[in-house]
Amino acid sequence: MAAPKRGRNASAQSKPGRSLALILIAIVALTGGMFASGHTTPRLGIDLAGGTSITLRAVAEDGNEAAINKTNMDTAVSIMERRVNGLGVSEAEVQTQGTHNIIVNIPKGTNSKQARDQVGTTAKLYFRPVLATEPSGGAATPSPSGTPSGSPSPSASDKATDKATDKATDKASPSASASGTPSASATTQGRAVTDALKADPTPSGSASGSPSASPSPSAGASGGTGSATDAQAAYATLDCSKESARTTAGEGSKPEDTTVGCGEIQGVWYKYLLGPAAVDGTDVKKAQAVYDTQSGAGWKVQMDFTSGGDKKFGDITAKLAQNPQPQNQFGIVLDGEVVSSPYVNQAITGGNAEISGSFTQQEAQGLANMLSYGALPLTFKEDSVTTVTAALGGEQLEAGLIAGAIGLALVVLYLVLYYRGLSLIAIASLLVSAALTYVIMSLLGPAIGFALNLPAVCGAIVAIGITADSFIVYFERVRDEIREGRTLRPAVERAWPRARRTILVSDFVSFLAAAVLFVVTVGKVQGFAFTLGLTTVLDVVVVFFFTKPLLTLLARRKFFAEGHPWSGLDPKRLGARPPLRRTRRPAAGPVETKEA
Repeated sequence: MAAPKRGRNASAQSKPGRSLALILIAIVALTGGMFASGHTTPRLGIDLAGGTSITLRAVAEDGNEAAINKTNMDTAVSIMERRVNGLGVSEAEVQTQGTHNIIVNIPKGTNSKQARDQVGTTAKLYFRPVLATEPSGGAATPSPSGTPSGSPSPSASDKATDKATDKATDKASPSASASGTPSASATTQGRAVTDALKADPTPSGSASGSPSASPSPSAGASGGTGSATDAQAAYATLDCSKESARTTAGEGSKPEDTTVGCGEIQGVWYKYLLGPAAVDGTDVKKAQAVYDTQSGAGWKVQMDFTSGGDKKFGDITAKLAQNPQPQNQFGIVLDGEVVSSPYVNQAITGGNAEISGSFTQQEAQGLANMLSYGALPLTFKEDSVTTVTAALGGEQLEAGLIAGAIGLALVVLYLVLYYRGLSLIAIASLLVSAALTYVIMSLLGPAIGFALNLPAVCGAIVAIGITADSFIVYFERVRDEIREGRTLRPAVERAWPRARRTILVSDFVSFLAAAVLFVVTVGKVQGFAFTLGLTTVLDVVVVFFFTKPLLTLLARRKFFAEGHPWSGLDPKRLGARPPLRRTRRPAAGPVETKEA
């Protein structure tokens, strides 16, 4: 009878308690982390928890239906996915429906309004020279005493809410405006910093106190390709206090056109006459939201320009710095709305700029998110917004869990009837695997945004069979060794190398299938593939660190070692036979006999 190999393997075999202690410590540590994080249940997907479903329809600009094609729709889907993921929304689904629609499903528990704003916003950003600006709709100007009525005031811009206003400041050489009040200037690093507008924004010599509606040649209005006259007429009649006017202001204008726009300062809407775009959003290489703790300016958005964008930004700020107010302003226009209108009196170079004001963290991150991931290639209109209830998903989940419970009960019944005492090891291993799966899924929710959906539940149910299969392979190898006449302890060790190879090959194939499925599919099917791959990896961990060491320990107990009829390892029931013994053949040659 062959004995187990000695040496390094024998040392590991003699201390199975170490492996059991290791996996139990891991379970305790993960469980403690789960309770410490406050996420004691897995995060649920939209089909189980409910959420919001948004239908967006692509709209052809200028009747250009050819722009609505598969390439642009796929690009829009990709950008929307990155925007939603940039908000930390997990399990969101973005997919096309037909040729003109995109469906966005956002699970419950996330800021659906912010996500709606993100996915549907085109995010076309332009830096345009300000030719004229004034309060719209007869609103009272929030200006201090001494500021001409009808012009935007320093205090209004200083505390601009929801939308940023900025200016360029220079630490090295603060300068004064023509009127003698402090003006904005550029830093040596070339950073446009949002701050109070400390100069009187009313152009010198304006009798009415309002900016003139005539575009200045120096501001580049002539680049409007014949649209300057129309823009002046639109500016004269524009009432930005009306929402209908704000949504249509500048609609259909091209980057090279002179146009109009609306912007809000401290609750007051201003109308703007804007020159042709000098810089656009594609010239922004990176944008991020940061909190300014030094100056107390709060949340702001930092932008880094490309090399080409840096040159364009430097050129326009150099040109604007030579103009009188307000024509030394440039408007930062996002999807037709003026979100910022800083003054400039020096060229700004260096490749970066800031937009700040009274941003909330959510607003700053949202703006940075849209600038970072670029503009959508198409314009989308929101067709419908539907609240998805979890009732249907809950019924399906209940049915799935019942099916899983029935399957698990049948597996346990089979193990008890066929393997008897060995079934205790299998059931304990299944419980350990289930505990690890549950805890890890709960932790993956806040960690990587994993959300449990119905296909993922199916993957977990399928994993029961994969895990049980590993136990059966090992148990049958041990039984084969006993049938050959070996006792339990050596049989456990001799069976392990062969069973280990089979288990690893089987689990590798399952994991490979899950990985391929995860890569080539989208949406909910990825949840099935992810769960299947996770449980397959855990199966290897449980078999190596729990099942095998536990069987090694139990093989030392009399109940199993002596082959009790209820142990599942009874040699008589297994049909064990004495091992074949080899005898040495006598050497060839004459056989000598001795006479009595």
